[in-house]
Amino acid sequence: MSGLYQDYKSILDPSIISKITSLELRARLVVEGFMVGLHRSPYHGFSVEFTQHRPYMQGDNLKDVDWKVYGKTEKFYIKQYEEETNLKIHIILDTSASMKFASKGNVTKQEYAATLTAALSYLMMKQQDAVGLTLYSDRIMKYLPPKVSRPFLQEIFKSLSKISSSDKTNTASCLQSIAEKIKRRGLVIIISDFFDDIGSVLKAIKHFSYQKNEVIVFQILDPIERSFAFGRDAIFIDMETNDEITTQPYQIQKAYKEAMNAFITSLKRECLNSNVDYNLIETSQPFDKALLNYIQKRSKLF
Repeated sequence: MSGLYQDYKSILDPSIISKITSLELRARLVVEGFMVGLHRSPYHGFSVEFTQHRPYMQGDNLKDVDWKVYGKTEKFYIKQYEEETNLKIHIILDTSASMKFASKGNVTKQEYAATLTAALSYLMMKQQDAVGLTLYSDRIMKYLPPKVSRPFLQEIFKSLSKISSSDKTNTASCLQSIAEKIKRRGLVIIISDFFDDIGSVLKAIKHFSYQKNEVIVFQILDPIERSFAFGRDAIFIDMETNDEITTQPYQIQKAYKEAMNAFITSLKRECLNSNVDYNLIETSQPFDKALLNYIQKRSKLF
């Protein structure tokens, strides 16, 4: 076994995995590294194999009990049939200009999000779930409805490798448009920094829940966007409007952090109130946190 596979933690490190040019290889290594870590962790019970099982319930036929799973968990699980397990999953990825930001030593939010999306897509296809991809900024840039096929997975990788973006963002409008395209309930995953009008964005997110979809939100931020740890005079340029401000960071750090924390808290609170899974991910964090959240969510859907 190669050193890459032996040191699974390094594979999940964004700064290391980003050095691999091929997005497909990056996705595969992230998923395989995640699975190695999962088998060594307290979360072993959430292994991918269990996403195709459900707990035994009174009235189930005992012949459907998976005794191999019982041997691993000492719990009774029923192996589900393909028509029970197939799920339609929509991954919605923000490609606006603000996602291109990166502080020193970190990958851009866009690169992190693209790798996460590729890894999720690879994992979903392995489970025979139908996965679709939407790229948006101020409008929908790419819409691929969910499918299950190897060629389609390649199309997803290709789209993620050639992301084009706009300087503007209109998250709410794009989410509303996507919601109108979804005709069958499934799982919706939204990946963004959510730097937009929070009220309209939350209203749009709730629309997916009203349609009985399960929703996961991944808010992707650079660490410095939370800490505002700039050490000297700086010029700050809005990546979407090009507006500039010159200031001494320490003079506004306290107010900035209070505003950012209030923004994050509001988004998280409103998501939880709407039964939407909210996850804050920093671009310095390994990919296993996001993948584990998906696996946990997936295991509860059937």
